[in-house]
Amino acid sequence: MSLSIIVIVKNEESSIRECLTSVIWADEIIVLDSGSTDQTLAICKEFTDKVYETDWPGFGPQKNRALEYATKDWVLSIDADERISYDLQTEIKRIIQVSGRYDAYTMPRRSNYCGRYMKHSGWWPDRVVRLFRRGKARFSDDLVHERIVVDGKTGKLKEPIIHESLLTVEQILNTMNSYSTAGAKMLAEEKQQSGLTKAILHGLWTFIRTYFLRAGFLDGKEGFMLAISNAEGTYYRYLKLMVINRENQEEIR
Repeated sequence: MSLSIIVIVKNEESSIRECLTSVIWADEIIVLDSGSTDQTLAICKEFTDKVYETDWPGFGPQKNRALEYATKDWVLSIDADERISYDLQTEIKRIIQVSGRYDAYTMPRRSNYCGRYMKHSGWWPDRVVRLFRRGKARFSDDLVHERIVVDGKTGKLKEPIIHESLLTVEQILNTMNSYSTAGAKMLAEEKQQSGLTKAILHGLWTFIRTYFLRAGFLDGKEGFMLAISNAEGTYYRYLKLMVINRENQEEIR
């Protein structure tokens, strides 16, 4: 059985080399770029000749585009800031050769937040579906926080995927801004309503859930930082939704 790797990128020169090095053992690597202006494309072409360029429709639609280029029996979706360890590589190679029961697999994700691999806060084990039979799964059309929809049974892998996610405060702020904007647009498309009070309450609840209910306090100062940034992201998502709805109403008038 053969394996395709799919990864979407834009201006990932600082991380994409480590990502692709960790999956060089696969039968096929597909890279879909959405307008990189740094050295991302040049680096990717060192690893594969299957590098394609397109616009940006959102995470879910973009990953479905990348999936269309895959030709092998199994597909592993990986982000530019993720790494496949040797142990996970070994487990994946074994499972796709012997598996007949499952059409997809989840794997735990070990995420780095400002230099600390989180053990709580909802970030561990944080199981995600990433490995699936081609033709048996697709990505949801969500603009952000997309998921893989599987047509069949899903099993579990033991070894974690390594996620070098938010290493600096600048990355945290940039991600919070882009994700809250995309999230607000999704809520607006669903005809959701919002106001200042709703934004505040949703943000407060997000902090409580992350820091207390998901034991973020056990992750030290990084746990507190994550709870605050999660709360801010939620607050701004609903605040932006309020502004979008207001602008839409003014256009109707």
